[in-house]
Amino acid sequence: MSKRTSEVLSNAIGIPDPSSLVGRDDEEEAIEGSELDSAVVDTPAGGGDDFMHTDDFRRLFVGFAMVDTLVAMRWLDRKWHAVVEKKLIELEVKLDEPFGEIIVHGGNDIGDDEAYSVAREEGMKQVTKVVFLLNIMKVGDRVCKFSSNLVVVDIPEGITSIGDWSFEYCRSLKVVKFPKLLISIGKWSFAHCSSLEEVDLLHTNVQKLGEGAFSFCESLREMKVPDSLQTLGTYVFYNCPKLVPSGINTYDDNAVVAYLRSIH
Repeated sequence: MSKRTSEVLSNAIGIPDPSSLVGRDDEEEAIEGSELDSAVVDTPAGGGDDFMHTDDFRRLFVGFAMVDTLVAMRWLDRKWHAVVEKKLIELEVKLDEPFGEIIVHGGNDIGDDEAYSVAREEGMKQVTKVVFLLNIMKVGDRVCKFSSNLVVVDIPEGITSIGDWSFEYCRSLKVVKFPKLLISIGKWSFAHCSSLEEVDLLHTNVQKLGEGAFSFCESLREMKVPDSLQTLGTYVFYNCPKLVPSGINTYDDNAVVAYLRSIH
């Protein structure tokens, strides 16, 4: 603030001469009862550009600008995700239209009633391609069930679990590429995938295979399992006649895994 402005403001509101004040108590007494006591606290600075050029003002201005920018970006991000999710849901619901692909995104579990609806079953027969969006960690329950014309699935890195019944009855499925960070495969996930011949999980971190995960895969002849595998559901390899020699009971999942590890 300029010297002249300070003098004018001091005279206008009756600020006493600081040299006449002694100690904090005296200062409070001098101000108390004066026009300054009743003045508006946020009286704006006026005259000159001294305040506008202070470091405090610059830091304050930059701080407010950054906060406003971050708030705006987060708001737009939430809005964008909401719009995308809505559009994706609309695409998945309109299975009567021959898109030929299904989009897998976050929170995409399909309920039992919907999965077995006539409209969805007919629509899933048209699916020949699966598109996975970024930043998802799970393939939803029943999301690709009944995709009888699906041949190849490339599950991207970042996905750690495959849900229950996710690819059940994908009878034409021959090739599945699994991500390295995969931890679990849900129950009946690949059941009745009668064209599936090879499954390679050696490079993954799979710890659990759910009940019936690869049951009724009549063409499955090679299965590579990692040392990380700890938990097996029942009937994981049931009715996979080409997978193990006839002397090994496919009901005995531990015996099947022991055999598979012995040959790889």
